[in-house]
Amino acid sequence: MKNIRNYSMFIMLAIIMLVFAPLTNWVNFNARNFTNIFFQYSYVLILAVGMVQCIIILGIDLSVGSVCAFIGAISAMIYNTGVGLTVTVIASMAIGVGIGAFQGIWIAYAKIPAFIVTLAGMMLFRGLTYIITKVSPIALKDTGYSYLSTGTVDEVMGLKPIVETESLRLYPASLVIGVILVAIFVISEIVGRRKKIANDFEVSSTPVFAAKLIATSVLVLGLAERFAEYRGLPVVVLVVGITVFVFYFILNNTVLGRYIYAVGGNARSAKLSGINSELITFIVFCFMGMLTGLAAVISTGYMNTALPQAGANFEMDAIAACYIGGVSASGGIGSVVGVIVGGLVMSAINNGMSLMNLGTHYQYVVKAAILLLAVFYDVYTRRKTGLG
Repeated sequence: MKNIRNYSMFIMLAIIMLVFAPLTNWVNFNARNFTNIFFQYSYVLILAVGMVQCIIILGIDLSVGSVCAFIGAISAMIYNTGVGLTVTVIASMAIGVGIGAFQGIWIAYAKIPAFIVTLAGMMLFRGLTYIITKVSPIALKDTGYSYLSTGTVDEVMGLKPIVETESLRLYPASLVIGVILVAIFVISEIVGRRKKIANDFEVSSTPVFAAKLIATSVLVLGLAERFAEYRGLPVVVLVVGITVFVFYFILNNTVLGRYIYAVGGNARSAKLSGINSELITFIVFCFMGMLTGLAAVISTGYMNTALPQAGANFEMDAIAACYIGGVSASGGIGSVVGVIVGGLVMSAINNGMSLMNLGTHYQYVVKAAILLLAVFYDVYTRRKTGLG
């Protein structure tokens, strides 16, 4: 298939879920497990959305784990003053932007490699976290903070199940949103296809196009049903969905997005064509900082306490999600949707191995192998197409 590369990660995710199904007695497909996957790994998905932009411009951010711990501790202190969750989230994201700007200045204008700057940031913010927490956990004053991480829309809005029997209970929020998303997707795809045909662009055959619509719709509705059957639509899924939509729009439909790809594709050519590559780099690291602040609140809420040692290996999970999700090691290529699928691939592997009671050391080995194969696949296909 001509566009097989675009769907390879979706196929890999489906294969991984099916492989683990008999090994876990199909527990990995039950409603509670699906919801728990998003509760446990949502921070990786949010960090990956920021990290993909850093890697596209040939940068990297090794400090996100330490920054998550640092902002998580500060956010717990802010929340404990009684200002509420909304103010805490906004303040945490603002602090993240400040940290991103600090590192972005060194990278963009002082021309110090991102690897060095963020490596220093990793040590700096880990040390600051130990200083402000005095190496002790900060307990949250109530459970309101954790709604963002482990709450559901149905619970927050007080929605009752629309179906309730001895064997089945369905909450409404995810079902309604799932149907709306499918309708929007189908209509936009049909309208887009008609425009391409009208302008003599090449389109896929009708059977392939119909198969794409049916597969995507079944996937979305199936996921919505899994959420509905357990506790309803997780709030954090809504947060991840909005984050993905915003940055997908920025990267694919704005001048800023085109400049980010241009700087990553060829920084010298972008500079000669009038693009302020230093400003683009600075903005990308501000985005990374803002998303790190959001991920810090979510990870702290999931643990229901701010731990000084929190955030360990967050940066590695985010980076691995990007490369598994098809981001090019050579820069200039990558998508938000791809890294989300990459993050879900890692989550499915971790979850499946945890259900099999395999130790974390095996998970590291498997994730390392998949990461290596994903980068090899990228390098191989680029060489084959004459791009590398």
